Amino acid sequence: MNGAVLIDKPKGWTSHDVVNRWRKLAMTKRAGHLGTLDPMATGLLVLVTGNATRLAQFYGKADKTYLAEITAGKVSDTYDAEGQITEIAGELPPDTAIADALQSFQGRFWQTPPPVSAKKIAGVPAYKLARKQVPVELKPVEVEVKRLEIRSVAQGKITALIQCSSGTYVRSIAHDLGQRLGCGALLSALRRIASGEFTLERARTLEELRELTELGRLAEAVIPSSELLPDIPAAYLDAAWEARVRAGNNFRTSPFVVPPGAPLVKALSYSGDLIAIGQLKIPNLYHPGTVL
Repeated sequence: MNGAVLIDKPKGWTSHDVVNRWRKLAMTKRAGHLGTLDPMATGLLVLVTGNATRLAQFYGKADKTYLAEITAGKVSDTYDAEGQITEIAGELPPDTAIADALQSFQGRFWQTPPPVSAKKIAGVPAYKLARKQVPVELKPVEVEVKRLEIRSVAQGKITALIQCSSGTYVRSIAHDLGQRLGCGALLSALRRIASGEFTLERARTLEELRELTELGRLAEAVIPSSELLPDIPAAYLDAAWEARVRAGNNFRTSPFVVPPGAPLVKALSYSGDLIAIGQLKIPNLYHPGTVL
């Protein structure tokens, strides 16, 4: 089973917990995820399994889309409902003011990650230092919110759809919103509904995966490697060229199939298996940089 697995992560599970469950179900050690979800969050967690783990490098910058619930009038040391929560005294701003302030987070801006995060300081995750009460100072990074749609606002609680660049912390958006409003805010719920080319509609729950395993049909949950990275053009190779490419030899593509100058190409066998991802050397000549 080589490809991607879309899982609807339950609340309370770490992303690593889910990967371990898949490894046990599929009886494999070769699996990893394409972007962590906090234990509090639910929704789409994309795993790559088998030799498709070599494709993870091509998903590092994929956008993520979330349904987020932000509650004003509270703050937390983790910027979400899982941390130490402090109620902020005083009246909340009008719902319209909260909504207007949240809308201002669209576009590119510099964001400081939460002190309790997976960001590393001298090789140590920030959350480990925070737990030891070691002062954590994280540098701001440039992020982008490409789409922000407010779905509801009521009594200081906002539900919004947020599409953002990889590395954006919705928890920090909630915290920074509270700072801007002067009343505090935290992320009270988060559900990922899309990651790159993948959407939650195709995801299965862990219970559904368990049931497929019992039926001997777990492979049905795997999106084949050949169907991944749909934006990269594909070229089909015969058996002789497949062997050469697997040995690391460069290969040519037809300009009628692969646009000249395309930086990457998927080399597929005639049976539909993904052989390699080729990297452009000269127009229509590729080096198999990643061989599956």
